[in-house]
Amino acid sequence: MISQNIIPKETTKKKKRGKDEVTVAQAGEQRVECGQELVLDVEKNQKRKRERKEKDNTKEIEQEREMKKLENFLFGSLFSPLEFGKGDDEEAIDEVDNGTPLFFTDRSANNSMSVYEEDMEFSKRDGKQRKPVWVDEEEGKVSINIAKVNRLRKLRKEEDESVISGSAYIARLRAHHVKMNPGTDWAQPNSQLRDYSSDDDSDKESGVIMASGYEEPEDVDNILRTNGDLVVKRGMKLLPGLLDYSSLIDANVKDPSKGPVNSVQFHKNAQLLLVGGLDRKLCFFQIDGKKNEKIQSIFLEDCPIRSASFLPDGSQVIISGRRKFAYSFDLVKGRVDKLGPLIGREEKSLESFEVSPDSNTIAFLGHEGYILLVSSKTKELIGTLKMNGTVRSVAFTKDGQQLLSSGGDGRIYHWDIRTMSCFHIGIDEGCINGSALCTSPVGNLFAAGSDSGIVNVYDRDEFLGLKKKPLKVIENLTTKVDFVKFNPDAQILAVSSRMKKNSLKLIHVPSFTTFSNWPPYNRTLQYPTCMDFSPHGGFMALGNAAGKVLLYKLHYYHQVANMIRFLVDSYNNPIPAILEIPSKDHPYDPAHVSVLSRVKYLFSAESVASSRY
Repeated sequence: MISQNIIPKETTKKKKRGKDEVTVAQAGEQRVECGQELVLDVEKNQKRKRERKEKDNTKEIEQEREMKKLENFLFGSLFSPLEFGKGDDEEAIDEVDNGTPLFFTDRSANNSMSVYEEDMEFSKRDGKQRKPVWVDEEEGKVSINIAKVNRLRKLRKEEDESVISGSAYIARLRAHHVKMNPGTDWAQPNSQLRDYSSDDDSDKESGVIMASGYEEPEDVDNILRTNGDLVVKRGMKLLPGLLDYSSLIDANVKDPSKGPVNSVQFHKNAQLLLVGGLDRKLCFFQIDGKKNEKIQSIFLEDCPIRSASFLPDGSQVIISGRRKFAYSFDLVKGRVDKLGPLIGREEKSLESFEVSPDSNTIAFLGHEGYILLVSSKTKELIGTLKMNGTVRSVAFTKDGQQLLSSGGDGRIYHWDIRTMSCFHIGIDEGCINGSALCTSPVGNLFAAGSDSGIVNVYDRDEFLGLKKKPLKVIENLTTKVDFVKFNPDAQILAVSSRMKKNSLKLIHVPSFTTFSNWPPYNRTLQYPTCMDFSPHGGFMALGNAAGKVLLYKLHYYHQVANMIRFLVDSYNNPIPAILEIPSKDHPYDPAHVSVLSRVKYLFSAESVASSRY
């Protein structure tokens, strides 16, 4: 039976189609919704990127603005010059173009106070001083021993000072920094330009001769106008106790002597050193502390050298031995001349002598108490002085007008060279036979050594007056004193004996105490025979009986030289000079220049070969 409720086929197909259409429509709607979500996500990402770029640009602008502010604060308004009347918030930073000026002139500075002057005036009125932004309270609680560390000893104000507070330590460090690194003259508010057109009156007003320490800025203008010793005029003093020195290569390492060295002396330029000994050879070395090259040597066939000395003007060398004559070597002409025998005298030996500081007189030690005065120019006898006993040592005063002598009677004689007369005789306390004399190049001190090993140090003014007592009796030697020597600033006194090894003592003159670290423990001096200090005190040469010349560097005097070096470096003012302009009629002839001829001779190989005698 066929049911009446059967659905027709067409109706069923229609229903299926309707369902499929609904499904497709739903799927389309879902796709549209997904597309819209993707578009929204892309827009959000782009928006985030734009925001990030804006933030980065803002940061860059702020950083650039901050950098420009710092540059303007440190180096001035180079990029955006400040305009008067604007506050900090109104400052505008403009881009630099080619037409923007890099500086401006404040015309109002001549008529009104600067900001800093107003600040200073305001602080003076209030009676208040500006305080530092931050202070470390622990600095005042810390104690520092500046005597233990070598590099901190220069901060001491007194010799026995040791422990200071932390705040004082910082203050002294800052003061030392300012002292070692002074500002330039043009930056000083009170510095004035020097007028070189004026004559002697301007020299008197400004003070041509430098005072102690070179503390004033105007002293730089006078550094080349004085012949004073720069090392002497300083604020620091050599401290006692330990001597800061170092051992260098031997001065005559290029040509050691084959016999005892009897004479060493520095030339006034501090680079040339002469060495003479019993091997009859006089050598010249260029001293630099590293190579010490040999420049020239002279062989004297008939004269073992006992004494050799430069004339203070540096033009000649006087050479003597145990002979009736002596030699004179001219450094400019490169010629050796014979000196003596002296007319009217019968001395068998002229081996000991002393040259006056003015280079005019040579005093030879004769026999029977005679002192023979010879002119350094004519090489002739100009006068004689007679002591009561035998003469063993002489020494000129620093002006060259007076002469001191001592000998076998234990007395010290004072002679006037101009009148050829003795004006004072004094007893050397505790001395039986005098053996060595030396006067200080600075001040009025003189030292007298004797056969007993005692060295007395006197003040010459007191010795010539009523007080005859020595300032100090030095008893560090036990054998005969052969030589005594002050250094150029008279802060060190060297005393020595040839009869005992290592018998060379260095005395700190201001305190009259010996340096405890001299002689060196790790190096023997052998038998010292002679010694000399360089003109500025930086080197010390010591000759011994083994034929060596030991060389030492005294660091204190090199430090002082560095302290004044900035004065020379900062000198920018004109220096008077003579200019020679050659022409066709009068060409330049280097043979007429004495300096060039001297240098050419000293450094030429031909001169060494031709000057051997």
